[in-house]
Amino acid sequence: MRASSGEFTDLLLSWREGKQEALDKLIPLVYEELRRLAHSYMRGERKGHTLQTTALVNEAYLRLVDCSKVNWQNRAHFLAVSAQLMRRILVDYARSWRSLKGGGAAQKISLEKAAAAGRDLDLMELDDALEALAAFDVRKSQIVELRFFGGLTEAETAEVLGFSSDTVLREWKLAKTWLAREMKKTSRDSTDKRAGR
Repeated sequence: MRASSGEFTDLLLSWREGKQEALDKLIPLVYEELRRLAHSYMRGERKGHTLQTTALVNEAYLRLVDCSKVNWQNRAHFLAVSAQLMRRILVDYARSWRSLKGGGAAQKISLEKAAAAGRDLDLMELDDALEALAAFDVRKSQIVELRFFGGLTEAETAEVLGFSSDTVLREWKLAKTWLAREMKKTSRDSTDKRAGR
């Protein structure tokens, strides 16, 4: 059962006020939202990925429980925080996976199961590019984080950020183009460094 945005928000606000019964009702809804977000993201992962959807959901859930002091505003705010947490979990996982491989081949994922950047992307490379994008355009960075890491639709992203769906679509397209160009440049620079050029 998926709660309406208003019901979800009411439960979040009641939980924030310390009402235990709200938390009891919220837990299955939170878990369902996290599973939906994680499933959407994990569809874009490589075959044989060792981090399973359930593990991602459980880790995100545990981190959200630690966020009990967050001043939850509404379901959109919850989804934004969840997307950030999943991004951190997945990037941390990619870093540890790479270090276990002795700095070997990067974990590849497709930025576009939601939209095509035209090639596979290294998750850590994407994270670095998002940080660079956020330095001069926070809105585009947030849209990518919500769409890619959070698995949100255009409408959900618009709700979270308080923009129109048209604005989200336009900014999403521009951000993907910028990220693809930035990551191609970064990849080329890395290749040149390894080749001693």
